[in-house]
Amino acid sequence: MNHLNVRKCALIVVALGSFLIPFMGSSLSIALPLIQTDLNVDVILLGWIPTVFVLANAAFLLPFGRLADIHGRKKIFTYGVVIYTSASFMSAISPSGLFLVMGSFLQGWGCSLMFATGAALLISVYPSDHRGEVLGFYITSVFAGLFLGPLLGGFLAENLGWRSIFFFNIPLGLIILSLILLRLKGEWVGSKDDKFDLKGSAMYVPSIIALLYGVSSFGSDLGKVALLSGMVGLSIFIIQEIKSLNPLIRLRELKRRVSAIPALTIFLINVSITAIWTLLSLYMQDLRSLGPQMTALLLAVEPLMVAILSPPVGRLSDHVDSRIFSVVGMVLTTIGLLILSTLNLDTGLWVIVMGLILVGIGQALFSAPTTNILMSSMRKENYGIASATLSTMIYAGQTFSLGILLYIFATFLGNVQITTANFDLFLLSLKTAFLVFAVLSSAGLLIYLLTCKKSE
Repeated sequence: MNHLNVRKCALIVVALGSFLIPFMGSSLSIALPLIQTDLNVDVILLGWIPTVFVLANAAFLLPFGRLADIHGRKKIFTYGVVIYTSASFMSAISPSGLFLVMGSFLQGWGCSLMFATGAALLISVYPSDHRGEVLGFYITSVFAGLFLGPLLGGFLAENLGWRSIFFFNIPLGLIILSLILLRLKGEWVGSKDDKFDLKGSAMYVPSIIALLYGVSSFGSDLGKVALLSGMVGLSIFIIQEIKSLNPLIRLRELKRRVSAIPALTIFLINVSITAIWTLLSLYMQDLRSLGPQMTALLLAVEPLMVAILSPPVGRLSDHVDSRIFSVVGMVLTTIGLLILSTLNLDTGLWVIVMGLILVGIGQALFSAPTTNILMSSMRKENYGIASATLSTMIYAGQTFSLGILLYIFATFLGNVQITTANFDLFLLSLKTAFLVFAVLSSAGLLIYLLTCKKSE
């Protein structure tokens, strides 16, 4: 099989895998009310179903990224597809809420193997002058999953039941596995002679779980304890990594400005945009009395913009300085967030759409070029770690975003339902949140302008 066919097969495999992960995450939230009724679970156990999916995904990214560099990126990705597909079947036949929590955890675990290696596999297969373009398609698949998750997931749950969402993943998983086994020949290893840092992994995994859980539930005493424990654990982990001969993460490479700044801006941008869906969903349904379907269609504008524009932007970034796209993308994202911070009870829906379009275009301009800068700044033998670092920044940013939102709600609203009596307080929370996110987005822009230098 020639190189062109291998590259196309790798792109299809990674794109399908990258579609499944956000599709599952976004569609699962639509199905939770049906799951609660069918399995008769309490709200705490219900909340753990999406939570363990995210935590398992985020916690294992770096260890599996490192294992991919040592043992093979295709191999680790393949294991991820097998685990994810098996866990989808397990979740689909769940007899109880606790069983579904276990299945969701295993799904997240399988996702971590795929997300840790997807970008690394593409970078390994494609030459440098096509990386921006192929990463654009990669990002399109992610946002296509976010776009179709609420729409297709809602349709499946409403017409075929919540179990159909999990069954939907199985044939796609089998297709991916068949393509890998039959068409994707070869293996890509970065540093096969290195040893895996088992001690560092044993420190990192529980620490990152504690940190992310603590951020997402900071309002509770358990959340505060978890956050403190996670911070202490990660501090010990970093000290251990500095001393290790075969560290889990190459801190020296990430200390380089050309690697660290893109990683930091990816984190800040994800903090800035993740809570948009939650804020606007509550605003449109509770304050503006729009139905779930109309709300989903309006919210879909943002990921649709990213999905459409990412491939051409990535293609252009292969031939034009990528920093231009990253800077303009952050500017447009900040403007979009500032527009959304002006919402009131009588604001026209076109204002919401305009804000979402600007954020979507901003993300399309920012994501592929910045991802390319980060991935290309790492040495070939560390592409797995680079891919895992990228995904970790995304998940950490998403978790911090929702943590900030929950803290703002707790400060202004307290633990109450949204009613006409507290619409003003909700709007104050919304405006504050969007302003905070706009500040964080502009901080990423400022850091980028002041410190980032063109990759050599």
